[in-house]
Amino acid sequence: MMDNLDIYRAASLLVERHGPDVAIGAACRADELLAGGNTEGYAVWKRILAAVAEITRTTAAKGEQVN
Repeated sequence: MMDNLDIYRAASLLVERHGPDVAIGAACRADELLAGGNTEGYAVWKRILAAVAEITRTTAAKGEQVN
């Protein structure tokens, strides 16, 4: 299993290479893995997708302090 640092590195690289549409591609890849029965790969890509969402979000979460 990948640690959080590796997940965020992968997400950051995907955002850098593919821009704002990266979430669509990551979600499709997760779905492909799940459809193929690769539940471990699916879980990793779901984590990457969540990291992409965190990296690309433009608004603060409710109750989050902004520096």
